[in-house]
Amino acid sequence: MLFKQGKSGYLILEDGVVFYGDYMYNPQETFAEAVFNTSHSGYQEILTDPSYSNQFLVFTAPHIGNVGINSEDYESSRVQAAGAVLRNLSPLPRNWRSETGFVKWLAESNIPLLVGANTRGITLHLRKHGAMRAGLFPKDVSLEDALEKVRRSESMAGADLASRVTCQSQYSYKFDSAQSRWHRADESGRGLKVAVLDFGVKKNILQELTCRGCDVTVLPAQTSADEIIKGGYHGLLASNGPGDPAAVKYAIDTVRELIGKLPLFGICLGHQILSLAAGLQTFKLPFGHRGSNHPVRRESDKQIEITSQNHGFAVRSEGIGNDWRITHLNLNDATVEGIEHTKLPLFSIQYHPEASPGPHDSLNYFDRFVQEMKSAAQ
Repeated sequence: MLFKQGKSGYLILEDGVVFYGDYMYNPQETFAEAVFNTSHSGYQEILTDPSYSNQFLVFTAPHIGNVGINSEDYESSRVQAAGAVLRNLSPLPRNWRSETGFVKWLAESNIPLLVGANTRGITLHLRKHGAMRAGLFPKDVSLEDALEKVRRSESMAGADLASRVTCQSQYSYKFDSAQSRWHRADESGRGLKVAVLDFGVKKNILQELTCRGCDVTVLPAQTSADEIIKGGYHGLLASNGPGDPAAVKYAIDTVRELIGKLPLFGICLGHQILSLAAGLQTFKLPFGHRGSNHPVRRESDKQIEITSQNHGFAVRSEGIGNDWRITHLNLNDATVEGIEHTKLPLFSIQYHPEASPGPHDSLNYFDRFVQEMKSAAQ
């Protein structure tokens, strides 16, 4: 459904600040955390990333929709974000891979879309005051009622969202031959059985493992350490996912039990869970790191990686034990971007090495994981 132009809907933040939009598609009252993303491409991958569950995506890129939507670029089976806020919409996709339009796609997914909003103003406000609860409303809902509802909505702090987006039962993931043109394929991991603990795993993580020949089994987030050990896996990957890592207590306990029993690689939320299992603490960032242009320094050789990121929580560096070390730091705010065990094959990174559409500076960590599993199996 398309409203006529002229303040057709609005985004209201929990501090009472309101941003109007010229058009509102699929108008409905929706509540989530408002965050911004600085990527200039990959909006389909972003909106289908389970790590954006219960969040409104405010895109800083001025034009969204220009390449349409296709069946290959999903990071999960559906749109995961709670809504999208744009400055300008490209109504007619102009790309040879496009199969449907952006608005139709969101409408079929029952996801509200606000177009014509002052996304620069929203971004500056969130950068200054932090990510916060918000609501998307059509224009006929009063601001007073909207604000009251937003302030009663769920907070991201303390929310276990991994249990909402994880798979309901385990399944095997096979190499997607349709994606082979976008991935280099080799046999480096052939014969290795990898368990992926699914906190909201992105398809491209699974693809990076299978394109190396690994036999991948995806497990629900609540899978116990005993079940994983009985599975005879050569390694465990703890995936990305949404929400507060400290609230995913069952996964922290599972990972803690597995330390020293098999190689482990953590990505994003998986990194935070491994850090919590190692005795570190996490905290909520003011406005998070979301985009495909974040510089990270690898401490071993001071190499700089340009990374794709999507997280609202981070690991505190204080209190790291003698058995662990910090391996990566964010050059924007010096937050922890990676840790590893000094003796065991356990490591994790806060950012996304599997990033699609990019950057691809960090794909080598999948190769490292494969090598550590092969070494442990000998």
